[in-house]
Amino acid sequence: MKQSSLRISRVVAFLAFFGSVGVQATAVDTEAADGDLPLRGREHPGHGVTAPDRGEGEKEAFMQADQRNWRVVFHDEGTGDWQEQWFLDGEVGTVTNDEDGMTLTAGPEFRNDAHHMVLWTKDSFEGDVKIEFEYTRTDDENRAVNILFIQATGSGEGPHAKDIRAWDHLRRVPAMSNYFNNMHVYHISFAAFTNDGLATSSYLRARRYMPDGRRLRGTGLQPEYESATLFEPGVPHRIAVIKRDRDLHLRIENADETFLAHFRNTALPVITEGRIGIRHMFTRSARYRNFTVSVPE
Repeated sequence: MKQSSLRISRVVAFLAFFGSVGVQATAVDTEAADGDLPLRGREHPGHGVTAPDRGEGEKEAFMQADQRNWRVVFHDEGTGDWQEQWFLDGEVGTVTNDEDGMTLTAGPEFRNDAHHMVLWTKDSFEGDVKIEFEYTRTDDENRAVNILFIQATGSGEGPHAKDIRAWDHLRRVPAMSNYFNNMHVYHISFAAFTNDGLATSSYLRARRYMPDGRRLRGTGLQPEYESATLFEPGVPHRIAVIKRDRDLHLRIENADETFLAHFRNTALPVITEGRIGIRHMFTRSARYRNFTVSVPE
């Protein structure tokens, strides 16, 4: 396995991965593309907390979260008709299926909110969940982000009913504010880039949306990461995410490396149920295979 180079803002910590893989990580401290807000030069609200000592404990945390008997409750190989198990926000992005999997292609116009897309499971999931899928980038972008939404429900205010499908007509233009202003949901940005086109590495970030008028302020979960080696175009990555009570555990694997992360919700209300979604910002595309959701037995 080769070394992955990651950095943690203001304090450098060393991660030990499987075998001899050593990873260095950096927290991202600028507001970035997943919030549709100004990028560089603006301090990221609610962030800046030094990440705790990581290393072997990160591997142990994922293993402990995974040491349960899991029962598969949702599975899509990606080769059949996507409309059987999913529904789509947005009228420009497309979803196609073939023998290689399910390809999500957002609209081509940068900075056009109508060109975002979100694909949601028709099923809703309660309690702890484990989400697994194969992800392969089919774009060459170094701007905009992909997001995994975990257990989304509406705010219950006005037209934004708890069942998010009841107001999907309000998300025909899937601007980011439709989500963070009106949903309770966990969000993990991955294969994500700032919008200035200068990025040479991608970042990973987690949030817990609070639809109480704060927008994104104070919704970030610690820590955050950058990677110069993950998510190269055309390279399959196997991703596993475990949501366990207040914690999000993440494992990303490809042929060359394994990366582990642990995001902590220490102060915001827990999330216990909801749909799972995949968001592509404008210009982003990727192929998904064997998307599985499991719950503890």
